[in-house]
Amino acid sequence: MPVDTPDNNPLTNIPERGKIMGLDLGTKTIGVAISDGMRYSATPLETIKRTKFTQDAERIVELIGQNQVVAVILGLPLNMDGSEGPRVQSTRAFARNLAPRINLPIAFWDERLSTSAVTRMMIEADLRRDRRAEVVDKLAASYILQGALDRLRPR
Repeated sequence: MPVDTPDNNPLTNIPERGKIMGLDLGTKTIGVAISDGMRYSATPLETIKRTKFTQDAERIVELIGQNQVVAVILGLPLNMDGSEGPRVQSTRAFARNLAPRINLPIAFWDERLSTSAVTRMMIEADLRRDRRAEVVDKLAASYILQGALDRLRPR
């Protein structure tokens, strides 16, 4: 299925109905979030400890099936000036490798500051440091997905 490019609307290929999965790819973990069927809100689902691509992809495929997902949003870790660095290249490579396994549209969503925004919220909520480390990735995935959902919502 199509993987969006930066020169078009990143959400063009997303079906009008159905749940969407959001992924925040880290070097050690993958945060996973899921939208509700009406696409009003994104909910953190789980954090996958990264091992090999094949095992990571198998877990994502399982979650897609369990939640009847129709599209995937991947956080795109652009540099603050909007340029692309090595992390963006690895995210795009992950999407290219995942696409044939899931046969769903994959879109990218700018994730700049998502982790820091989520961390700030957790600190304000007085969450312990060890607890923050456990949940930051899936909350960042939820934050990324919520941004995309807000953009998809008709005005």
